[in-house]
Amino acid sequence: MDITTTQATVKFDVRVVAAASTTVVLWASAFVAIRDAGGAFGPGSLALGRLLTGAVALLVLLLVRGEGLPPRAAWPGILTSGVLWFGLYMVALNWGEKKVDAGTAAMVVNIGPVLIALLGGWLLKEGFPRNLLSGMAVSLVGAVVVGASMSGGGSSSVLGIALCVLAAAAYASGVVSQKPALRHASPLQTTAFGCLVGAVACLPFSPQLLDQVGHAPLRATLDMVYLGLFPTALAFTTWAYALSRTTAGKMGATTYAVPALVVLMSWAVLGEVPGWLTLLGGVLCLGGVAVSRRR
Repeated sequence: MDITTTQATVKFDVRVVAAASTTVVLWASAFVAIRDAGGAFGPGSLALGRLLTGAVALLVLLLVRGEGLPPRAAWPGILTSGVLWFGLYMVALNWGEKKVDAGTAAMVVNIGPVLIALLGGWLLKEGFPRNLLSGMAVSLVGAVVVGASMSGGGSSSVLGIALCVLAAAAYASGVVSQKPALRHASPLQTTAFGCLVGAVACLPFSPQLLDQVGHAPLRATLDMVYLGLFPTALAFTTWAYALSRTTAGKMGATTYAVPALVVLMSWAVLGEVPGWLTLLGGVLCLGGVAVSRRR
């Protein structure tokens, strides 16, 4: 019995790690795609196009798998996370990155995992494990180093900083709201209808999207479709799967690997060669994630 239990635990952990890793890699790629598409689309129109693409893909998959509507008990969490995380977070982040440099945005938005740990420990009764807090402290230092090394040295917009803080708060609140919904609905149901709620919340940007998609270069439009299919539809589903099997605090901590991966992807795709300070910050981010996930 002990051997069987151990094997089941190992298999369980591998699936969670694989799901979380998929999410982190795809979310990192989203920063590169957003930067590439940002010149052709406004913050709201880019968010709406991304969410509509993701919602259509997820609802088709939901029909294929034969999963119906989520139970009534799951809807408060789905509605809250849909408006805050899928809707408000994406618009605020897109807008904030137009006002401040990428490094400053990375530093400010990375208070999100800290807020998740605090809210999860308080509202979800997850507690405050020492390894989690220690790992997050290391990763936060790494995120600050990455942000400082990537900042252009120019002055930051007060509005841009405020938008990034708003994005971080919406992200944290959305994650903590989604966790209870996963007790009643599947990860696919939670993600599909959360994405649909976010798209509905962004419908006021429809005229802007229709105007801009007609003038945008093909590459920017493909970036938007990519954002909807992979960093949204796939990555948010794998996130929900992993979140349903671990704590919100630990899942939030894994996203500190994103800045390190963004540095590498920007290097490979955009030709932005990182400096030694940036690489050091990335190593700290990854090291902190490893500490936070340690049993």
